[in-house]
Amino acid sequence: MNKKHKRYGKRTIGYTKMIAGTAALAVLLTACGGGKAVENKEKTGSTGQQQATASTNSSAEQQPGSTATSKVQPEALAQEMLNGNFSGIYQRFSDPFKEDITEKEFSEMSASFIAGVKSFTPGYVSLLNGGDQRFWKSDAGDKGITALFDPSGTIFQMAITHLETHPDTDKIKTKIAYELPLRGDWYIFWGGNNEMENAHYSFAAQRYAYDIIRVVDQYSFKGDPLKNESYYAFGQNILAPADGTVVSVVNDIADNVPVGVMNEKHPEGNVVVIDHGGEYSYLAHLKKGSATVKPGDKVKTGDVIGLLGNSGNSSEPHLHFQVSDGADLFKSQAINIQWKNNLDPIKGMTVTVKP
Repeated sequence: MNKKHKRYGKRTIGYTKMIAGTAALAVLLTACGGGKAVENKEKTGSTGQQQATASTNSSAEQQPGSTATSKVQPEALAQEMLNGNFSGIYQRFSDPFKEDITEKEFSEMSASFIAGVKSFTPGYVSLLNGGDQRFWKSDAGDKGITALFDPSGTIFQMAITHLETHPDTDKIKTKIAYELPLRGDWYIFWGGNNEMENAHYSFAAQRYAYDIIRVVDQYSFKGDPLKNESYYAFGQNILAPADGTVVSVVNDIADNVPVGVMNEKHPEGNVVVIDHGGEYSYLAHLKKGSATVKPGDKVKTGDVIGLLGNSGNSSEPHLHFQVSDGADLFKSQAINIQWKNNLDPIKGMTVTVKP
């Protein structure tokens, strides 16, 4: 986590939950983050690359260069961008988004963004809590689009971004092969080697971190979404991902209540750090008082070290997991994880680990 920002990762697009199938929107849950997901301006990221995010409005204005005005379907959004159908996309924006930017501004931003792009390749499709979030990457791999749709196809969030890359560190993997520190079916909420698949990617200290939740029938909870106990992940066993020695434990941070309220003063929340011989795993946001280990304890792969919680800078019960080159999360650099069984988890993927 970046101490200055007091959060995991710089982007907080996350997913937005649709309640009871209505168009009403509750921006509640964004693993390792939170807050407003979109902006109506171009900005320069930490590497000097530009990022443009749209959450848009004002009275619709027909723009020169728009080749069509038909409303686009979710799967066709990127192609419609290339076709110049900015008006058709804009018509899909929710009314709150249309309060942030005019159709003219969106069209100008989009036209500039697609310059030089020949095609977009579809990436993840994340169907979660009533939302449909999609990602496309340009043929050169340097630009990305994400959009979040409700069941009717209305666009509640959209981002067009110049993707930063770190090929030198991307190709360096951990020396040890790690197991996912969970058992059963788990959903990768954030994970991947670009900032649209992984909100941590912009920060070297967290670049290859994962946020992991549990999903049943495309929902991460059942019942009252403000209660931790409603989430399928809450209270599940967290396991040692490899043999090692526990070097530090935090165990007294309260779980966030209600869900959606985050503790930025203690961003990791309850956390166990394990030394695997010069590589250190971090298992964060554990349930208060659930850690079963203490500094100096030897652990074996699969040993229970605590329970999944919602402590720290966490907007829903989930596990933040990463491996770094040092024991201090803020002073170390994350390492791209080599997984056992050729696992390669990325955002939107469900990973099954047998007991």
